[in-house]
Amino acid sequence: MASYKKNEARDWAREKLVGVINCTIPSFSNDLTRLNEKAIRHDTRLAIEHGFIGSLGVSEVSITLDEYIDFLAMMKDEAAHRLVITHHASWNTLEQNIEAIQKAEAAGAEFVLLSYPPAFYPESEDDIYNYTKAVCDATNLAVMIFPMFLWGFSPRIHASDIPASLIRRLIDDCPNLAAIKAEGGFPSIQSVIECDRLFGREVVISMPIEGELIPLSQIMPIQLSATSDHEYWGPLIPQVFNLLRNGEFDKATEIYWRMHPARKAKGLVAQQMHGGHFINRYVWKFQGWLQGYNGGPLRMPTQRIHDPQMLTLRKGLIDAGLNPSMEPFREFFIGRHPM
Repeated sequence: MASYKKNEARDWAREKLVGVINCTIPSFSNDLTRLNEKAIRHDTRLAIEHGFIGSLGVSEVSITLDEYIDFLAMMKDEAAHRLVITHHASWNTLEQNIEAIQKAEAAGAEFVLLSYPPAFYPESEDDIYNYTKAVCDATNLAVMIFPMFLWGFSPRIHASDIPASLIRRLIDDCPNLAAIKAEGGFPSIQSVIECDRLFGREVVISMPIEGELIPLSQIMPIQLSATSDHEYWGPLIPQVFNLLRNGEFDKATEIYWRMHPARKAKGLVAQQMHGGHFINRYVWKFQGWLQGYNGGPLRMPTQRIHDPQMLTLRKGLIDAGLNPSMEPFREFFIGRHPM
């Protein structure tokens, strides 16, 4: 259960959500019949070691709801109070999402990233409002809404994906709407600036994209970077975040440019694999493996990753001086804690 009440969600978020939240992708046994608890605990511990304040338990893989709740419970048990366990509200229907969020709350999640199902086709702002409010109403947890092109709301609803007028209504009517993952109209930076200007005194504004986090933090206050595949960088994003919070902009800028080869490699692989309109979780799992996370197999149906992409991602880290794993790629598909 959360350590705060529903009407305290925003105060809790303002106080506790200062830092960087990464992603933990479930790990499975090598025959893919069950969760790999040792590997999940390993990834949770490494996230803490790398300086993350929280981790998103990714649900957008082939996993049952019962398995997913067990996965979150393993993360919570391993982390105790050292990580904000974040529920990924990304299931097939509104009804499934309500069931999942309530079970996640009981399992120890404290924060929610709200997504929208692939079959959800809103034709008005009211449709998005009703879905979002129904999820918020179903839980006491602090919820982060996510304006993003992945949902397909633009241009049908608004170019910013979830317009400010709708966000205003939701903030007014959902007391546990505590954060905004501001990627509306991506790759534009207008969404994060607009959200900060209009709502930054009421809710926490998150900038999850490190390539925008580092420069924007030098001209506007950003207290949260959540949620993203920050594990590709090992402990670097929490480190540079702390530099930014301390006003050490020259040091942060030096790191930004040092990271650039890996940033370009990451963008190239994203274009090759899915053009930006799909999130390839195998790629994200491999990125983490390069920095010591478990890796390991994912169930079908899943996208794939091949040698050219793996080589590109590893070389990007090498060129950035970030010392990725040099183990044979076959080891990624086995995992660091096979079972």
